Amino acid sequence: MTESSKAVFLSYASQDAEVAKRICDALRVSGIEVWFDQSELRGGDAWDQTIRRQIKDCALFIPLISAATQERTEGYFRREWRIAVERNHDMADDTAFLLPVVIDGTPDAVARVPERFRDIQWTHLPNGNTPSAFVERVSRLLSPHPNTGPTSRSAASVAPRLPSHEVSSWPRWMPWLVGATAVIAGTYFAADKLIILKGHLGQTSGTAVPTALPMQNASREPPFSPPAHSVAVLPFTNLSGDPTQEYFSDGISEELINALSHIEALQVTSRTSSFSFRGQNVDLGTIARKLNVAAILEGSIRRSGNTVRITAQLINARSGFHMWSQDYDRGLRNILQLQTEIATTVALQLQAKLLGDETNRIELGGTHNPEAYDAYLRALKDGSLASLSGSEAELRVAVADFDRAISLDPTFALAYVGRAYALHNLVARLSVPSQRAGLREQALRAAERAVAISPNLGETHAALAFMRTVVMFDYWGAGPEFERALALAPGNARVQTDFAWYAADLGHFEQALNAARRAAQLDPQNYYPHVVLGSVLKYARHYQEAMSAYQDAIRIKPAVAVNVNSAVADTLIASGAVEKARTMCESAAVPMQESDRHYCLALSYRALAQSVDAEHELGEFQSLNGHAAAYEYAALYAQWRDTPAALKWLVKAERLRDPHMWILKVDWRLDPIRSEPEFKAIVARMNFPP
Repeated sequence: MTESSKAVFLSYASQDAEVAKRICDALRVSGIEVWFDQSELRGGDAWDQTIRRQIKDCALFIPLISAATQERTEGYFRREWRIAVERNHDMADDTAFLLPVVIDGTPDAVARVPERFRDIQWTHLPNGNTPSAFVERVSRLLSPHPNTGPTSRSAASVAPRLPSHEVSSWPRWMPWLVGATAVIAGTYFAADKLIILKGHLGQTSGTAVPTALPMQNASREPPFSPPAHSVAVLPFTNLSGDPTQEYFSDGISEELINALSHIEALQVTSRTSSFSFRGQNVDLGTIARKLNVAAILEGSIRRSGNTVRITAQLINARSGFHMWSQDYDRGLRNILQLQTEIATTVALQLQAKLLGDETNRIELGGTHNPEAYDAYLRALKDGSLASLSGSEAELRVAVADFDRAISLDPTFALAYVGRAYALHNLVARLSVPSQRAGLREQALRAAERAVAISPNLGETHAALAFMRTVVMFDYWGAGPEFERALALAPGNARVQTDFAWYAADLGHFEQALNAARRAAQLDPQNYYPHVVLGSVLKYARHYQEAMSAYQDAIRIKPAVAVNVNSAVADTLIASGAVEKARTMCESAAVPMQESDRHYCLALSYRALAQSVDAEHELGEFQSLNGHAAAYEYAALYAQWRDTPAALKWLVKAERLRDPHMWILKVDWRLDPIRSEPEFKAIVARMNFPP
C-alpha cells in the first residue's frame, strides 16, 4: 500500500455483504476507488497475512456493527477488530483511526464489540444507506490535513453532536425490536469477507450532516466503587480436550457460585450474569464494572475419569492484580470439601467475616457420590432451573438425569430441588391439562423431600414454597417457607424472584418490588429478573415503569423478545394505548408467539370496536390452545364485558388448576367482574392470606 492511497478498511460479517457493498458503491460514486477481495486476493496470496497487512497499513478502520455481529460469538471479523484495536492503542492521541458504523437497530449499550469501540462516537447508516455527509467525512479524514477540530484517536469524533431526537425518527422502542428480529432471523455463513476502500487525495469537502450518536465519554463515568465483599465467578475453562465435558466445567463453576452465596457476608453475582461474557473479547475490568463486583474468580478444570485438576485465581477488579491462586488435584468424591475450601479462601481474601456454621452450610444438599454428582451436572446443562428456558425434550432429559442422581444418592437434596423445578417447567410446556396434574404432584413431593433432607438449606425451602403456590394454591403454607428461604439464602437471585411472584400475587407490591429489584442487582446481566420486575410493576398498575423493565429484558437478551413482546403488548392495552398494541401485534416484523399474537389482536380489535375481527382472532387462539387456556378466555371475556362467559371459563380454570390462577387478585383484565358474587366466591376458595 502506498502512502498516497490512504486506504480505508471496511470490516463486516459475511451476512452483511450486501449492506457493505451498498456503502462501498456510495463511496465509489463519489470518486473513492473500491477494492474487493474476490478480485484482489489472487492465487498465491496468503489471505490472512494480506488482511493483517492491510489493517496494519490502512488509514481508517470501519467496523460494521449489526445483528449478525451481535449473534455470532466467532468470526474472522472479530479477529480484524482485535488487530485494529491493538494498532489503535499504539497511535498518538491526535490520530483518527476507528470509525464504527451501525447498520441496523442493534442497541449501542449491549453490542458485542471491543470496549475501545465504546469510547468512540458511532455512525448510524441503517441498511447501508450512505448520505453524502458520510462520504465527505471519510474524504476529509483521508486528506493530508483533515480539519477535525479537537484531536482524538477516534475518527468518529469529528461528527458534530445532535440531540438524540434528531439522530433518528424511530420510536424509542424500535432499535431493540429490529435488533431482536434480525438476530432471530439471521442466517449463518462459513467465512467473513472484507472490502478495502482506497481513497484519493484532493476530495472536496462540505458541511457535514451529523450522522453519529453522542460519544460515550469515559470521563463522565461514575467512579468504580463496588461493594468490598462482592465477587463474580466466571465460567471455568474446560481443559479436558473434550468439548462434551463443557457441562462439567460449567457445573463446577455454578456450584462454586452456590457455595459462595451461602456465605452471608459476601455478595455473589448469579450464574446467568457471570456466564454472559463467555466468548466475548471483554477484559476483566470491564466485566467487573458491569457486574459491580470487587473481585473476579476464574480458573480452569481438567478432568480425567473421577479425578479433576482445578486451577483457581482471585483477581482484584480495581487493581487488576492477583490476590490468590491455587492448584488442586482431587477426586470427585471430595468435590464438596474442595468447594468449601475455595469458598472460604475467597471469603478470607475479601476480608469477609465468616459465621460459625457457614463453612458447614456450604456442603448442605450435596453429594459425595461421583456418579450422582456427574448426573446432576448433566441435568443442570439443560437449563432446567432457568425460567422460560429449555424445550420439552430438554426438560425430559434433565428430569431423567436428576432421577439418576437421586437413585445413586437418595440424600442428594439439591437433585430433588432440580427435579422439582424441571418438572414445573415441563408442565408449562404441556398443552393438555390432564398431563399436568401428575407432574405437578411429583414436583411438590420432590421439594418436600429436599426440605426433609436439608432443612437448613435456603434453596430447598424456596422450592417448596414455590411448589406450594403453583401446585396446591397453598399461599398460607408457602409464606413460612419463603420466610425461611430468605433468611437462609438472601443472596440467591432465584429465591428473590420466586418470592417476588408470590408477594405480587397477594398484592404485596412493596415487598414484591424490593425482591425483584434485589434479584436484578444480584443477576444484572440476566433478562429474567427484569421480566419479573416488569410483571410486578404491571400488576401494580405502574405501566410506564413496566414497559421500561420489559425493554431492559429484551436489551439484555434480544432472543427472548418472542416471549416478552406479548407482555409488552398486554401492558400497552392495560395503559390505554390500544392502537399501539394493535399495530405491534399486526406487524410480522415483531417477534411473538403465534398464540400470543392472536390473543393480543382479539383484545385490541374488540377494544377498537372491530368485533368481527376480534371473534376471528379468538377462534384462532382457541384452536391453538383448547381448554389449556381457560384462564385466558376468562380474562378476555371479562374485557369484552361478557360476564357470564368470563365466569364460566374462570370456574373451569379453577377446576383445571390453571397456573394463571395465581394472578387472580391482581390481573387488570379481570377488573370488570371483581364485584360479581361468583368471582368473590372463587377468590375465597383460593384461600389467599389477607
